[in-house]
Amino acid sequence: MADRGAGFVGDITYQFEYAERIPCAFIGAGGHSYRNVYPSFQYAPVELLAVCDLDVARAREYTRKFGAARAYADHHEMLERERPAAVFIVTGYDDDGRVQATRLALDCLAAGAHVWMEKPTAASLEEVHRLRAASATADRFVMTGLKKVFTPAMEKTKAIISSPEFGAVSSIAVRYPQSLPPPERRHDLREMRGFLDHIYHPAAILSYLMGPVSRFSHEWEPVGGGSTASLRFASGAVGTLHLAAGGAATSPLERVEVIGEGANVVVDNSVRLTYYRRGGRLPYGRAPSYVVDDEYAALTWEPEFSLGQLYNKNLFYLGYVPEILHFCESILTKTPPAKGTLEDAGAIMELFEAYQSIPPGTVVELPLDRPHSRRMDGDH
Repeated sequence: MADRGAGFVGDITYQFEYAERIPCAFIGAGGHSYRNVYPSFQYAPVELLAVCDLDVARAREYTRKFGAARAYADHHEMLERERPAAVFIVTGYDDDGRVQATRLALDCLAAGAHVWMEKPTAASLEEVHRLRAASATADRFVMTGLKKVFTPAMEKTKAIISSPEFGAVSSIAVRYPQSLPPPERRHDLREMRGFLDHIYHPAAILSYLMGPVSRFSHEWEPVGGGSTASLRFASGAVGTLHLAAGGAATSPLERVEVIGEGANVVVDNSVRLTYYRRGGRLPYGRAPSYVVDDEYAALTWEPEFSLGQLYNKNLFYLGYVPEILHFCESILTKTPPAKGTLEDAGAIMELFEAYQSIPPGTVVELPLDRPHSRRMDGDH
């Protein structure tokens, strides 16, 4: 089982080894869930009762492949007949660009089930608030699959920057490959689907490592739709979010760097973590060697890929199994999730709505929905 604060403790338990399993249903039979979510159940205390999809023939194929007993085309019928303790939802978008999983999650909560839903949680902050109210009324958990904050590299980063040795966190830079439509098209959710789908990844990292954003502005370029955002956090730290549209698909796609006091930590491509520790001295014009004492030398972690180990499977190093274990642990221990919460989703949606509604070059205070919180400071 996953440790709630810092990744895994001990060895992984396989599904067939659990003495207690959670009766679950699944809504959605698409390619993403086939690759990444259903296979993660091999390592979780999940008893898959049924699969539901509008294409019931496809749902039947998934029941055969992943060991469920029954297939449904109507989720209301499935919820009524199966009475699952929890439901996993991995679906798409309505024709108007709204997130299908939002209304499905509300139905599952009304039926008395806990909900794990793939991101995005919703298409507006108002819808997240509605989910929070329904979750409280039903006394059931809702967790969003924010896989980036469950990766071993990001959990280790969080531990490093929280240590006294790192010092106070002063700044962060996040690079992620994502384009953004022109400002005049951003109120159309159909135009914003791709952005909504992917802003959850870098925004989850920012929220997890740095806490709430209190000030926001961004610039946008029309060639590839890339943008850079300037951020100030409630802690006083600053940061940038570089949405690097237009890069080669074969290049390293992501980078996160956090700066402390004489120390910094860098995560490349979600798997290579380097911690540059403070204390080493290389006096300018006097240092004969770049090799510092071992106690100050940089530490680097990355997986090897020559052995058939769990840690070099993408289900683990990309965070899929850890997030599902966290959800299952929450249900079994009756403890609310610590990550992937609706509060986390709300913080992400605040950033999404800032990109959606704030013109490039304008500085605003966040959150936008707080009375009198918006302050336009002009084009600077």
